[in-house]
Amino acid sequence: MTTTFDYIIVGAGSAGCVVANRLSANPKTSVCLIEAGGSDKSPLVKIPAGGFVLYGSKKYDYTFKGAPQKHLDNRVITVNRGKGLGGSSSINSMVYIRGNKNDYDTWAKMGCKGWGYDDVLPVFKQLENNQAGQSAEYHGFDGELMVSEQQDANQVADVFVAAGSHAGLPENNDFNAEQQLGLGIYQVKQNKGRRMSSYTAFVEPVRSRENLTVLTHTEVFSVVLKDGQAVGVNIEQAGRRSVLHCNKEVIISAGTIASPRILLASGIGDKTELSALNIDCQHHLPGVGQNLQDHIDSMVTVRSSSSDSIGVSWATLLQHVLPAPLKYWLGRKGWWTTNYTEAGGFAKTKFALAAKAGSVDSDPDVQFHFTPLFRSHRGKRFEFGHGYSLFTCVLRPKSIGSVKLADDGTHKNVVIDHNFFANEQDQRLLVEAVRTARKVLASPEFDHLRGEEMAPGESVQTDEEILAYLRATASTVYHPVGTCKMGVDKQAVVAPDSLKVHGLEGLRVIDASIMPNIISGNTSAPTMMIGEKGAQMVLNDS
Repeated sequence: MTTTFDYIIVGAGSAGCVVANRLSANPKTSVCLIEAGGSDKSPLVKIPAGGFVLYGSKKYDYTFKGAPQKHLDNRVITVNRGKGLGGSSSINSMVYIRGNKNDYDTWAKMGCKGWGYDDVLPVFKQLENNQAGQSAEYHGFDGELMVSEQQDANQVADVFVAAGSHAGLPENNDFNAEQQLGLGIYQVKQNKGRRMSSYTAFVEPVRSRENLTVLTHTEVFSVVLKDGQAVGVNIEQAGRRSVLHCNKEVIISAGTIASPRILLASGIGDKTELSALNIDCQHHLPGVGQNLQDHIDSMVTVRSSSSDSIGVSWATLLQHVLPAPLKYWLGRKGWWTTNYTEAGGFAKTKFALAAKAGSVDSDPDVQFHFTPLFRSHRGKRFEFGHGYSLFTCVLRPKSIGSVKLADDGTHKNVVIDHNFFANEQDQRLLVEAVRTARKVLASPEFDHLRGEEMAPGESVQTDEEILAYLRATASTVYHPVGTCKMGVDKQAVVAPDSLKVHGLEGLRVIDASIMPNIISGNTSAPTMMIGEKGAQMVLNDS
């Protein structure tokens, strides 16, 4: 096996696959893309509804266990991250959201020149192959990433969209255009009813390139440094340790959890903390693993006697459940097409409404993810029957956490501390988010579906009662970012103009971990955008 390459890319996820495609386009450049997980060939990955099984699967999901959350009743929260070609884009809900214009303009104001909205919009458009007939002002039609309408959205999702008027929320057919506010059926990263992961879009079509090597089931433990330059990586395959060497650069695209782990294990991080773990500090960079941000999420779930929603019951067994495979394979219709999070949108709580007009704080501050099925209020993976559930998250949380190496001597495991609810404003905002969600669900549009609210439950009404419910149940919405932030301050890990690790040569981080602030929405598409911009930076330096 070849052991020396021009570029080594660690992580075949949302960003890494884009980088691998762009760098390997030059046949004279040798590229190695390394993935710790395995293949994406399973029907569970390809069929949208298979995502229900992928979360929590040891084969496709790392299922990290977070640190006990001291502001959430000391609960341990599972941190689901994709394991395999495509990374988290192979197990997520495929929702195509870019974030708010002001998110990126705020990055630029923080010192990240070149990352404002006017800078990133052309990059999003370059990547996109829009199948939904949306405006050319905001969308691209020649990229590799297919973005489409959902094949067969459930009728209850339409009820949810219509219910928005009860809460002053208009229908919004394009959350990536002029404004986010409102409710709508989500566009998804799919191609004719099949999941379109970053691997499917950017690497699979070029896998035959002779200069592109893709290694699966290969774990990268650390970067090899020599005189302040990255010259390779330490890997393990099938229990055997070895070294891969690079002529030009090592690019870390392992994600918000694994990218800081690799840097820390390489001796890149806070000198005092590394010393406590018996790791020789190769480069003092205190921001590595800091600045963890994620959207904290709540749920309102309602039982219904109507069989209109997705669910297993005698009423749906013959009409929907048993015919689902045939409907899918013959016409890409039926319940196998669902991504579960079929509809959603963005709303303003009283805090956003009271903010100065035009400021980032006046933008929508909560996001809805509506599922036309009953989600268990008891934590069960599956329950019989019908209903609907509305998840609501805080879009711009102020609570900041960290990812650190575990003190277990392995230098492989991490302590993930979201530090959720450390900031009281996040608490107040999520309480208001629950109230806003309930207002939408109280619309007469739901009268024919109405049933008992199982969570939080009709007895939970005051701010204190709702907050107690949130402390006992709130969780991540699977959007961790920020642990190798770009910027110009003392906590910055990479430079905004190059994504090179500050103070080192031949080493970049290109993935969601470089976000200085979390964006207002789902993070998969923005991470692909980061991959595209990062790849161009590499090419411009070559």
